[in-house]
Amino acid sequence: MTTTQVLITIVVLLVIAAIGYGIWFVTRRRALQHRFGPEYDRAVAEGDSRVAAERELRERERRHAELELRDLAPEARTRYTAAWEEIQARFLDDPAGAVRDADALVTELVAERGYPTGEYEEQIAHLSVEHARTLGHYRDAHEISQLSDRGEATTEQLRQAVVHYRTLFSELLGTDATPGVASTTDTHATDTHATDTDADVDVPVQRDPADAPHDTSRRS
Repeated sequence: MTTTQVLITIVVLLVIAAIGYGIWFVTRRRALQHRFGPEYDRAVAEGDSRVAAERELRERERRHAELELRDLAPEARTRYTAAWEEIQARFLDDPAGAVRDADALVTELVAERGYPTGEYEEQIAHLSVEHARTLGHYRDAHEISQLSDRGEATTEQLRQAVVHYRTLFSELLGTDATPGVASTTDTHATDTHATDTDADVDVPVQRDPADAPHDTSRRS
């Protein structure tokens, strides 16, 4: 084989390797986009670069793989469903208290499923691997909960917080039995953050025409 032939062979092999790497790289990126959905876009928007964001998402996958996640027993599902019914019934008389209880119940359910419940951002990172398409609801609920803690949330915002909490709660519960929760197959199959009208019919609207910020300074 002449020197020219050797060089041509090397070039061809390099081109083939480059094409193979390109296909592998695109496949990995598409896999991340498919798995994380809106969280992928959020990570890219907030990260230093797309490559750095993808590295972070793969790290989330690695940490998630180390978790020992558990399915709920039927009696546990029944208990959580009953607890949620009580929260929705309480909303009319104590919206802020219902939001606090909803947050606590979701956190309890997250823990029972086997997810860490430490720092909020860490919790979000773990949940994003399997529940990325409902995290928008959870983030919105968390923001409104913080407003409520400062006494700055309106009654309508508090109602929407319960709706948002309920979306993730239903998905973690693993059934469509939670009152007022539309089927996740119907509402989240293609979208990332369904509108507030898809699951709010069972959370009563406070009769407050002014809908001023709800005073949460007196906690129950």
